[in-house]
Amino acid sequence: MPIKRIDELDLKGKRVFIRVDFNVPLKDGSVTDTTRIDAAIPTIQHARDAGARVILASHLGRPKGKEVADLSLAPVANELSSKLGCEVKLAPNCVGDEVSDLTGALQPGEVALLENLRFHAAEEKNDPDFASQLAALADVYVNDAFGTAHRAHASTAGMAALVGERAAGFLLRKECDYLGRVMSDPERPLVAILGGAKVSDKIVVIKSLLERVDTLLIGGAMAYTFLRAEGTGVGNSLVEEEHIELAGELRDEAARRGVALLLPSDHQIAPAPDAAQQAQTVSGAIPDGQMGLDIGPETSERYDEAVKRARTVIWNGPLGMFEVPPFDAGSMAMANALADSPATTIVGGGDSVAAVVRSGRGADITHISTGGGASLEFLEGKTLPGLAALE
Repeated sequence: MPIKRIDELDLKGKRVFIRVDFNVPLKDGSVTDTTRIDAAIPTIQHARDAGARVILASHLGRPKGKEVADLSLAPVANELSSKLGCEVKLAPNCVGDEVSDLTGALQPGEVALLENLRFHAAEEKNDPDFASQLAALADVYVNDAFGTAHRAHASTAGMAALVGERAAGFLLRKECDYLGRVMSDPERPLVAILGGAKVSDKIVVIKSLLERVDTLLIGGAMAYTFLRAEGTGVGNSLVEEEHIELAGELRDEAARRGVALLLPSDHQIAPAPDAAQQAQTVSGAIPDGQMGLDIGPETSERYDEAVKRARTVIWNGPLGMFEVPPFDAGSMAMANALADSPATTIVGGGDSVAAVVRSGRGADITHISTGGGASLEFLEGKTLPGLAALE
C-alpha cells in the first residue's frame, strides 16, 4: 500500500500529531544548529495553513527514561516560535491529563510541542500503553522524522496504527523519493562514496550498492582493510583483521559485476591522530610506524574525476579523520566536488554532512539527508519501521 502525503489529507480542525526530529545541539540553553528545525517547517506550516491543531513530538539526546533538565525541548520551542511567528506552547510532559487538556484546547493553526519523548523509557521500548496514550492525542498521525524512521519506538511505529489517518510529511517524503531513486531507477553513471572507520559497519550497504552502482569509491579508515586485502602495506593504520578476507571478497564481487571499486593511492599520514604537525603525504604503501589518516591529493583528483562523469552521486561517511585538520582535506575536497557536479547529489551521515556545511556549499547539493543511520539502512534494502507504520 502506498504511503499518503500530508497534503492528501483534510486536516481542517483536526488534531494533527507530527513526529519531528528536533534532536538538535544545545549550548547554554540555546539551539546551536537549526538545520533539523528548518527542515520540518514546511510540514508544520502546511498543517497550520490547512487549519490543523498541530501537536509536535520529538526526542532530544539520551535521557535514558528520566527527566533531565538540560534535555528539555524548551529551547526548541523558543526557536520554533521565532521561526513560525507564533507561540509554540511547550507541554509539561508528553502524556497525561495536563497534556490532554493543553492539546485539546488548541485552536486551528495553533501549535504545541510535547516535552522530550525519551523522558519516558516506554518510548524506546515501544510500550503499547504509552503508544495508546500518545495516539489518544491525535486524529491524524504524520511522521516527518526520517532520522528516527529506522527505530521501532512508540512515537515512530507503535502509535501509528492506533490513529485514524496517517501520512508522511514533506521531509520524510523527500528523503524516500531521493533514496528510493538510487535504489530503483538512478540516472547513470551512479557513483557511491563510502567512508568511515569500519568495514563491519558498512558490509550490508556495500553488498547492496554493488548490485546497483557503476563506481564505488572507498575512503576513511575502512579503506586500509581493503588495501591490506590487496597486500598493500598500511603501517599502523586502523585495520579490522577479522574482515580482511571479507574485504577481498567484496573486491572480487565488484569485479564480477563490472563495478569499478576505487581505493586510495596516496595518503595523508602521521605517527598518530594527535600528531598533525608531523603530517605528510605518501604514495603507495604506508611505512611502519605511520597511520593513514586521510586520502591524499592524487586520490582526491581521481575521485573527483569519477564524480565528474556521474549523473547520480551518493556519499556517506568521511574520507579521513575529519575532526582533526589537516586530515579533513579529503572530505572537504569531496564536498566541493559534489557541489560542483551537475549530477543529482545526495549526502548522508553526520561527518559528510558536516563537511558540506563547513564548505559553505550546502545549497549546491541536491539533497542532504537528515538521517545517517536511517539512510544507510534504507540503502541496505531494509524495511524501516517508521515507513512500514505509514502503509
